[in-house]
Parts: sequence; structure tokens; C-alpha cells
Amino acid sequence: MIITRSPLRISLGGGGTDLPSYYRKHSGFLIAAAIDKYVYITLHQTFQKGLIIKYSKLEHANSVEEIQHPIIREALKLVGVGGDGEPHIELTSMADIPAGTGLGSSGSFTTALLKALHSYKKNIVPPQALAEQACHIEIEKLGEPIGKQDQYIAAYGGLTCFQFLPNGHVEATPLKVDNETLYNLEDNLLLFFTGYSRSASHILKDQDQKSRVSDKDMIDNLHFVKELGYQSQEALEIGDLHKFGDLMNVHWEHKKKRSGGMSNPDIDRWYTLAMENGAVGGKVIGAGGGGFLMFYADDKTKLRHALTQAGLREVRFRFDFEGTRTVIS
Repeated sequence: MIITRSPLRISLGGGGTDLPSYYRKHSGFLIAAAIDKYVYITLHQTFQKGLIIKYSKLEHANSVEEIQHPIIREALKLVGVGGDGEPHIELTSMADIPAGTGLGSSGSFTTALLKALHSYKKNIVPPQALAEQACHIEIEKLGEPIGKQDQYIAAYGGLTCFQFLPNGHVEATPLKVDNETLYNLEDNLLLFFTGYSRSASHILKDQDQKSRVSDKDMIDNLHFVKELGYQSQEALEIGDLHKFGDLMNVHWEHKKKRSGGMSNPDIDRWYTLAMENGAVGGKVIGAGGGGFLMFYADDKTKLRHALTQAGLREVRFRFDFEGTRTVIS
């Protein structure tokens, strides 16, 4: 039995500049943090003929090519598991948080899956290579209009700054925060589930298409958001968390301009309520349109009370510094 896990993530600045349609021309930058909510993959050999795949559906396949789940099919092919003459296997996935909620579950799923398959083959794969393989599957093989943030922060863990270079290379650098800032940030960032799930690919498709044709408004928006990412890095590294909260608010106002599907009347109402009840700044995590609202709070007790009274469910978290790892092998 092999069990792997990969952390979900929150974005702390610069989100959206990790799409190839942007960074291939302008370079991208963002800060992301892994959290202690995970996607798990289990893999073991069975006595049944064929491949058993369990996720939200149950698949029985006689060959890798028959597998309907595109990421699982491509990962098995990439690592070379499940071919003729190999022992029969069963793959199962589970998650602490549902998919489609903005915490990067697809990237976490892909990195956890690849880690399990490499563990099965006795391959040692460092975080950079694991993230590159996950991006290759999702972006290049399957053509998803998504960025690289999710795969990289899942693989590395921690609070990490990423530079996305035009040649496709990604540079990962730990955010240089002292322990007091880290603990205060962890204590005063609050996550609330909106009750909406959505497809990140659908939301990001419009941004990707506009970036590809160098739409001026979109490119200017992403330039500005990238600059906010650098400012957020500076604020966090000097311990100015109030400024970081202010920058989150500015980021959200610009993020909403990218797509009409970024927000909705409920999200706008909850956001206003939060800003009137202890929040310094916040945003919808991920592509937008639903999922989780995240706020940095001056008065977390007041904010927590206001939003839970409004019907939102809080999910408490800590940061994860292990990244994608094998739990049992």
C-alpha cells in the first residue's frame, strides 16, 4: 500500500500571472502558501484483473488507454505504470476539501498522483521535476487554460515566491518572513466557504484568450497585479501585515475587472459585510466565481461572528511546509 498527500493552497499576491499566455511574453510572479488541507492518493496491487480507479466515479479498465479520467490516464502513461505484464493496481483519491472551490485541488491531485506512481516505481523525484510533470500533463497534454501556481506550490509547500520565466522555467524561493510575522499571518487569515463550486478552466478561459491576443486592458491589469505581488512580498518580509491586508483589497478590486464571472451579488454582499466587521482586505481564492473567500482581519472574532451569522462556513487552517510527500510506502 502506498499513500501520498499533496497540500491545497491559498494565493498571497500576484495570482493570474502564472498563465503561459501571460508569462511567455512578460514573465510572471506570485506568492502562494500551502495549507494543511490535502488531496490523498492510495495505490496498491490487487488480485483482480485490470485497473480499478476510484474517485467521484468508479472505473474498471483493462488497459491504461481505456481509463476515462484524463489526468490519471496521462499520469500512468508518463510514469509507465499499468502496462502489459505489470501487476494489477487499484488507485483511489480522497480530499479534505471538494474540487472546484479555488484551492488548487487539480494541481494537488496531479502531484499526489504522480508522487504515488513514482513511489510505486521506486523513482526519486524532486519537487521541481514533480511540478514540471504535473504542468506537462494538465497544460500541454490536456490543454487546460490554467496556470502553473497550483502544481508548484503543492510540490514545494511552505510560503513560496515563484518567478515564471518566458522560456517556461519556474524559479521557487521561500518567502523570507520571521516567525512572529508567520504566526500572526496564520492566525489572522480567515477562510470562508461561499457554498459555490465552479470550474477554474471556464473562468480562466476568458483571461487566457485575451492574454493571447494581447488585449490591452487584460495585460495592463495583470501587470498591475504582478506589481501588487512584489509589494505584498515586501510587506510580508518586513512584517507589515496591515499593508498586506490593504493590498489584498486592491488586488480584489482589480481581479474583478478581468471577467464578469469573477464575482456575483452574494460574494459582493459578503465582502462588504466582512470589510464592515473587522477585515482589512480580502479576495476570492482561485479563479473566482465561487469557492472560498479569504480575509486578513484586524478583529478576527468580529469578522468570524459576522460571516458565520450570514451563513458562511469557516475552514480553519495552518500552513504546510512539507509539500507533496509519501505518507506510507
